[in-house]
Amino acid sequence: MSYVDELFGLKGKVALVTGGGRGIGQVIAAGLAKAGAEVAIVSRTGADETVKKIQAEGGSAYSLIADVTSEKAVDAALAGVLSRSHSLDIVFNNAGICIHKDTLEAGIDEWREVLDINLTGEYIVARAAGRVMIERKIKGSIINMASMSGSVVNVPQWQASYNASKAGIIHMTRSLAVEWAPHGIRVNSLSPGYIATPMSVDTPQELRDAWMPLIPFHRMGKPEELIGAVLYLAADSSGYTSGSDIIVDGAYVCA
Repeated sequence: MSYVDELFGLKGKVALVTGGGRGIGQVIAAGLAKAGAEVAIVSRTGADETVKKIQAEGGSAYSLIADVTSEKAVDAALAGVLSRSHSLDIVFNNAGICIHKDTLEAGIDEWREVLDINLTGEYIVARAAGRVMIERKIKGSIINMASMSGSVVNVPQWQASYNASKAGIIHMTRSLAVEWAPHGIRVNSLSPGYIATPMSVDTPQELRDAWMPLIPFHRMGKPEELIGAVLYLAADSSGYTSGSDIIVDGAYVCA
């Protein structure tokens, strides 16, 4: 085994990825599999395409269907993981949505939808995973998907619900990190900037044109540029890292 494999290899680990049917979740699921993990991919509609991609590259993966806003569905999905894989070492808590609307135009139902999926959904998944890890004495790693929007207010689009949900995820992550530290469970968050995924690429061209001058790198990031940060947080090499928020944004929040 090489030194890099010792630091970042995930052979023998079981990873759960939510929202892994496309975009960042799909890329991270493939990255975890390439590092040696068996990957269970949870989404509302299934992730057969992601599973086929991973298996074609020699990795191990399977798909489960669950709505992350339902405790019952999440518990059933985790039971499926434990029945098939007999462990749960890593969680990439990724499912989320964004609604771009002025606050005075957005309905309260839209606010609740974003908070319910992004914040409450991640809480439900993290809570269920934490329970499994504590009961089984697994010193696991939970990686919550936040965003640079949890640290800055994006312009020119207005998205108060999304920003609030991501700021909540960052502080929820810190809270769980402290609470579960005695159990050896690490909880961290990942905060991407503008990444070239369907969520960003499908936005109006005028918004994307406005973003570019604000990004010091003057380009959107690639989903693959998040894999290294996730592997670090997932692997044993980050054994003393918990409660951290890793920002991968082309220096956007610094400008």
